[in-house]
Amino acid sequence: MTGTATTGVDAEPVEFDPFSREFFDDPSDIYRRLLDEAPCYHNERWGFYALSRFDDVVEAAKQTDLFTSTHGVNYEYLTAPDEVAEALSDLLIMKDPPEHTRYRKLVNRAFTPRSITRYQPVVQEVIGRYLDGLQGRTEVDMVGEFAAPFPVEIISVILGVPAADRQQIRLWTDTMLHREEGQGIATHDQAVAAMDQAQYFADLVAEKRVHPGDDMLSVLCDVEVEDEDGGGTTRLTDNEIVSFGTLLGAAGSETVTKLIGSGLVLFDRNPDQWQLVLDDVSAIPAAAEEILRFWPPSQYQGRLSTRDSDWHGVTIPARSPVFLITGAATHDPRHYDEPDRFDIGRRPDVSIGFGHGAHACIGAALARMESVVAFEQIRERWPGFEVDESGLERVQMSNVAGYSKVPVTL
Repeated sequence: MTGTATTGVDAEPVEFDPFSREFFDDPSDIYRRLLDEAPCYHNERWGFYALSRFDDVVEAAKQTDLFTSTHGVNYEYLTAPDEVAEALSDLLIMKDPPEHTRYRKLVNRAFTPRSITRYQPVVQEVIGRYLDGLQGRTEVDMVGEFAAPFPVEIISVILGVPAADRQQIRLWTDTMLHREEGQGIATHDQAVAAMDQAQYFADLVAEKRVHPGDDMLSVLCDVEVEDEDGGGTTRLTDNEIVSFGTLLGAAGSETVTKLIGSGLVLFDRNPDQWQLVLDDVSAIPAAAEEILRFWPPSQYQGRLSTRDSDWHGVTIPARSPVFLITGAATHDPRHYDEPDRFDIGRRPDVSIGFGHGAHACIGAALARMESVVAFEQIRERWPGFEVDESGLERVQMSNVAGYSKVPVTL
């Protein structure tokens, strides 16, 4: 496999393979070469293009007419026949403006920074309960025993998922996103997990129709969407509500998990930055932003080009899969001073760790709240901790990066 660079170098051409061992382990060296040598990269084996520089990723994310999400956002769907994308068109993540805007407004109301303040007691209670269960322990896997199980509990409360089913949402999501080295397409087991999760939410939505509660799925069963021509309103279909549930359930069980695990490792490697948190609890929100910048949980977002476009002397042809590499863009020295230095005192002008543009993460405000509360309580309970670097394990997922295991001595 070869990659196409835009500048001549004596070394081997840069190679970015999102299904490789190098990507799963740590793609930072690859990202540096992409930024310098191949800002518009072409992978001949997998047939995709990739943009990595900050300004390009931000600009491409805004141009939904040029880089569409209607064909999916991962490699599997981007390379699938059109009828596959059509079958999934009810998914919010696979709609573009103006249709996307109308539907997203419904959920946006529940996830604005002001709106999510009403979930603060739930967030405090769930996080506190999980950390209470670790009291008295000296050795803990802070991902497996804390950062993995608590976020799905919170989003499940909001959605209206019964307590007994909440961790199953996370397990389905982990299975769906898992990829082995060289595996670009979901296996049978991963497809089954996706279908099982969709069927679960279909059954749950049917139950909410009959027995509504004080939760988001029940509210979505009752709301109306303005028609595209503004001449009337329509209700959401069951399929559309199911798509909301599966999307929010999956996103809510992954992003914060990875952010917390990465933060613990970064603070352990940079004790001076953890000391700043110990000295001033108000530093935590900015610290969460720096973790998000340094190691974004979502490393790239997929799009399909709708027409030919030129980037750094390379033409991206129409109907080509394109990856917007957030994980590289957040380390672009053209935008950040000393981008490879972990510095919680940064004040970024534009945050792209949760995506950018129309498809920016809908639960970003909730994820930020959860992360801040988690580190506040860790700071209060265990101001001193040490990560066992030899026991760290990373996830192997299609576009999500982070740790599946972070053993810590408390």
